[in-house]
Amino acid sequence: MTTPDTRSLEHRMGDWARARLPFAVAELVMFILKQGWACLFGGLLLLAIIGSKAVWQPDWPLHRYDALFVLAIATQVLFLATKLETWEEARVILLFHLTGTAMEWFKVHAGSWAYPEPGIFKLMGVPLFSGFMYAAVGSYMARVIRVFDMRFAPYPSFPLTVALAVAIYVNYFAHHFLPDIRLVLFVATVVLYGRTRIWFRIHDRHWWMPLPVAAFLSALALWVAENVGTATGTWIYSGQVPGETVSLAKLGSWYLLLYVAFVTVTLVTRRALSSGPLQGGQAGVMVTRM
Repeated sequence: MTTPDTRSLEHRMGDWARARLPFAVAELVMFILKQGWACLFGGLLLLAIIGSKAVWQPDWPLHRYDALFVLAIATQVLFLATKLETWEEARVILLFHLTGTAMEWFKVHAGSWAYPEPGIFKLMGVPLFSGFMYAAVGSYMARVIRVFDMRFAPYPSFPLTVALAVAIYVNYFAHHFLPDIRLVLFVATVVLYGRTRIWFRIHDRHWWMPLPVAAFLSALALWVAENVGTATGTWIYSGQVPGETVSLAKLGSWYLLLYVAFVTVTLVTRRALSSGPLQGGQAGVMVTRM
């Protein structure tokens, strides 16, 4: 749940927006602002990638990758010190960092993509800041649930969600040696989560969105971030021509990976999950007890 100070700030911002804008526009503005607040860690990391590419010189004593690594650590420490993230959320982020770094090592050695610049904090061809890019996804997941007082209902069988997440994660490795089953996995996400609604509060009113739709929209945002990464030369996909956009196949990859991300969050905390369907009023009562 958001802190009392944050909740008070949200109410003041909402009151200000509604006094000057039509209700629907005010809700949209607040939705965008709260989304930006939830993805603060990832946004700062993306700005650091863009800014460092613009100013960094090859003869500087500190490599760009190493500067990004130091900045990511400092940002994480600052978030915890200022309570922008809780220690419970930090556990989620650590899991993302570990699973993401493992994937990076494998994919780089498989030739899927590469990090062309030098760095001291670079292990097996992978700069250590890259794990924080996955951690940024975990940070967003944990924070957006708290910022929007989210509730997921009706939530499917928890063991099945874990099994699907494991299958998705394993397929990222296995498809290099075995048939790629991502089409089956796409169908499985809709079958398993098709009835699940994400209930969220923008100000005083609760809204809902089908979970697969939210996953697709989030994947689209990550695909845009991928294009920023390749445009700045921070990483390069195999066969990608300079100036070319990232393949739309990566949009599907992020869509699937977001289910792994979401289930990772639920491994740490399940307070937002409800096995039964909710109505708007029920969401308001149940969410405020989170």
